[in-house]
Amino acid sequence: MELEKFYYDNKLPKMFAIATITWGTVGMLLGVIAAFQLAFPALNFSQYLPNLSFGRLRPVHTNAVIFAFVGNGIFTAVYYSLPRLLKTSMWSKKLGQIHFWGWQTIIVLAAVTLLSGITTGKEYAELEWPIDILITLIWVVFGLNMFGTILTRRERHLYVAIWFYIASWVTVAMLHIVNSMELPVSLFKSYSWYAGVQDALVQWWYGHNAVAFFLTTPYLGLMYYFLPKAVDRPVYSYRLSIIHFWSLIFIYIWAGPHHLLYTALPEWAQSLGTAFSIMLILPSWGGMLNGLFTLRGAWDKVREDPVLKFFVVAVTAYGMATFEGPMLSLKNVNAISHYSDWTIAHVHVGALGWNGFLTFGMMYWLIPKLFNTKLYSRKMAGTHFWIGTLGIIMYAIPMYWSAFRTYFMMKAFTPEGQLQYQFIDVVQTIVPFYVLRAIGGTIYLTGVILMIYNLWKTAKAGSFVAQEAAEAPALERKYAAPKGSFWHSVIERKPILLLILSLVLVSLGGLFELIPTFLVKSNIPTIASVKPYTPLELQGRDIYIREGCYNCHSQMIRPFRYEVTRYGEYSKAGEFVYDHPFQWGSKRTGPDLAREGGKYPNSWHFNHMYEPTSMSPGSIMPSYPFMFENDLDISTTNSKIHAMRKMGVPYPNGYEAIANDDLKIQADSITANLKNDKINIPSSREIIALIAYLQRLGTDIKVTTATTTTIK
Repeated sequence: MELEKFYYDNKLPKMFAIATITWGTVGMLLGVIAAFQLAFPALNFSQYLPNLSFGRLRPVHTNAVIFAFVGNGIFTAVYYSLPRLLKTSMWSKKLGQIHFWGWQTIIVLAAVTLLSGITTGKEYAELEWPIDILITLIWVVFGLNMFGTILTRRERHLYVAIWFYIASWVTVAMLHIVNSMELPVSLFKSYSWYAGVQDALVQWWYGHNAVAFFLTTPYLGLMYYFLPKAVDRPVYSYRLSIIHFWSLIFIYIWAGPHHLLYTALPEWAQSLGTAFSIMLILPSWGGMLNGLFTLRGAWDKVREDPVLKFFVVAVTAYGMATFEGPMLSLKNVNAISHYSDWTIAHVHVGALGWNGFLTFGMMYWLIPKLFNTKLYSRKMAGTHFWIGTLGIIMYAIPMYWSAFRTYFMMKAFTPEGQLQYQFIDVVQTIVPFYVLRAIGGTIYLTGVILMIYNLWKTAKAGSFVAQEAAEAPALERKYAAPKGSFWHSVIERKPILLLILSLVLVSLGGLFELIPTFLVKSNIPTIASVKPYTPLELQGRDIYIREGCYNCHSQMIRPFRYEVTRYGEYSKAGEFVYDHPFQWGSKRTGPDLAREGGKYPNSWHFNHMYEPTSMSPGSIMPSYPFMFENDLDISTTNSKIHAMRKMGVPYPNGYEAIANDDLKIQADSITANLKNDKINIPSSREIIALIAYLQRLGTDIKVTTATTTTIK
């Protein structure tokens, strides 16, 4: 059969590899800074650099690591491995360039907007609606190029890595579109179309599966390609890879509700999430074992080759994280872990061990190939391996220790039945663990810097191969599978069928969980006393979201004795029906605020926001002095009220016309109250709106009303 000549374009893998390393370094540096800010709150520099406070910096860190570092790592792997597996060039160089520059533009826009306080307030989905649209367009460009390449291939068989690439692409598209349904208020502001319990379910259906189908499945595709290449032997078991793929993508999508155990989410949804989470152990460990068994008989090579060392620890970290995740979905375990540093440790074992080490191994293998040379220093790469491993240990162990210490202190009662410790007592005991965590992150980052030097010297010593010549016979257009062929051979030769089947499987979990929650009214019982936020409270809530307060404070009291005693009556589903978006939080670095309204006078909140330690000695919360100087932008009030009413919030028709009048009346009332405590401040300041919001929280279902509204 006549061979056709073609070329592999190495420019795009090189560009994405450089972006991976660059953004990875930036994202990890921001993580280190944020970690030190928690240990030493003075490092927030709120007086001089309010844009770099922890509440704004933390989502920049998570987005940089997930979408910039891991995202570019995925694209590096796809643009290098896909043409070689299919024996063809990428379908369109121009689409590849649009994809690269479009994605980097998204990353820059994300950093600028999040640091500016422009955020939706939804974890891992903080970017506002114009950027969401741009993400969708660039993701479509990526998909067109990927499927164009698949459909013009010279290799009929689709290797297992490609199955994971396809499922990842279609599922991420579905998750992003559904979770990003929002109603724009302005160019830089929108509200989630969903509210309260429904918003929480959609968010963690997205949030958990963003981890699944952005941080896991595409990296499994990376593992299935680069690990066998590095060890120079085929993957251990083809049939195990089939079981791994189909069971994983089907089961994963159901597990999101395990992030909401003991919350106001309906019990049936919590139980469903738990059941499927436990089932995840089998396919996840099937993939881990398939990776490790591929190295069978090659352990001498593993001891010598730093690339394989990184891969072994990465796959092991994947196994550890995917065992720990289902364990954390057990209610008795989740009662300890949720809202604690255990979750932080769990996430970072996956991010630093699985994603980080797999990326580093790929880079150490790939860069010498692209530059037609050998790695500059295997010894330096080995040193990086041990530094990185030490960094992970130094990061994770203090967080586990912190979590258990926090839990046992929070639930401790005196013999008289009183809480033994105040929240601030607990915070102060775990600050040393935060210091150790920051040191661990710094050690890990040091290893990354060492890698950058090693790879730079490698590239400098070689010569970049921009176009790599190859040849292969043309694809046979008429093909009949041999008799007795395995059933899966039919699917893996038909990419569109594989795409459709993947979409059907990943859609089922979402449909079975979301539809009943939205359509069956008994899932979200209403409470007659719950009213919409007043205009001033709505503006204050947006300031709360802008400053990222949800990163440290929850608004969800679970039905535990120690939580009810500490915070107040446990939270009900009907309380959140007007919350666009929900604010249940996922980590308590500060106390829960669900019943904050009326606990303290306005003057307490005023002083606490200006200097937290003046009211809570030992607090690690940053101060917000700029709120006392900035005037509240009331030009947006009308459009915000209008948007809320379109989403079903029962503001009276035409209320926009008098909303700011009511806003000013309530602001003047708070200002007059502060004046009684000898605090003089104009009623137009942002701090007044924030105080109004904090004083409203949880008051709707109290016997005595702490806040009155002027809505008729």
